[in-house]
Amino acid sequence: MKDDQLTPGRRMVLRAAAALGLTATAGCAGADPTAGPGPTAPSAAAAGPPAARPLKPSAYRLQPMAGHGPPRAVRALPRVRKAPILRLDLHDRSMVLTFDDGPDPRYTPAILRILRQYGVRAMFFVCGEMAADHQDLLREMADDGHVIGNHTWNHPLLPKLSRAAMRRQMESTCDVIEHVTGEAPAWFRAPYGAWNRNAFQLGAEYGMEPLAWTVDTLDWTEPGASAIVRRVHAGAAPGVVVLSHDAGGDRSGTVAALRTYLPDLLASGYRLTVPNRYAM
Repeated sequence: MKDDQLTPGRRMVLRAAAALGLTATAGCAGADPTAGPGPTAPSAAAAGPPAARPLKPSAYRLQPMAGHGPPRAVRALPRVRKAPILRLDLHDRSMVLTFDDGPDPRYTPAILRILRQYGVRAMFFVCGEMAADHQDLLREMADDGHVIGNHTWNHPLLPKLSRAAMRRQMESTCDVIEHVTGEAPAWFRAPYGAWNRNAFQLGAEYGMEPLAWTVDTLDWTEPGASAIVRRVHAGAAPGVVVLSHDAGGDRSGTVAALRTYLPDLLASGYRLTVPNRYAM
């Protein structure tokens, strides 16, 4: 039957149906064509199986700005230096004692007891693998008020590492220190005193100042306590940084020397102190 043969009632029904169809079409076409699709429920088939082990983000990676709870304070980053700090600009008879490579349960506890006996604070540049194995000693250092610095994870020669490998050495050690003590390290020392541009840049990125030393006791050569004492006495001066070790070999000479030169320095009017990274 042709359209002109439809009855008036039939034509009215068809016109109403056509009008409804045009209205629905206008509703879809009238949506903003630039707007993206709205959120949809995820498909279980598309999601795939869950990860076997979720990755734990490092505390030293960028964190999202949004989230629950108060925002975390942003640490002020030091400038990128071209050379490490060798001595401190102190205006009194102050010196800094530093101990590298630990903590070691054979020697670190004795050093901590001597420092505690004289009420002296020092700096400990720890290796991450040693700190992870001896967290009780790391916690004891922090409880006594000593400054804990980053000395990489396992004491590599940094200039021979890629930037990514160097980052892992620093970051993993920072994570251990902050996990155990609750505070991020503010100082970094390159193993063997071997620095390069990447070491300075990455250290600053992690909020750490590079500290070297002024007086090397050469205790790593195991010269005996008397030789170590002589070197400390010969190099004593305001602002100097003394390098010793509490791990990495036989450090009994280091412990014995500390028992002698520490009271000597105090009797001579020296103040053994620790630096403030934010005052550099």
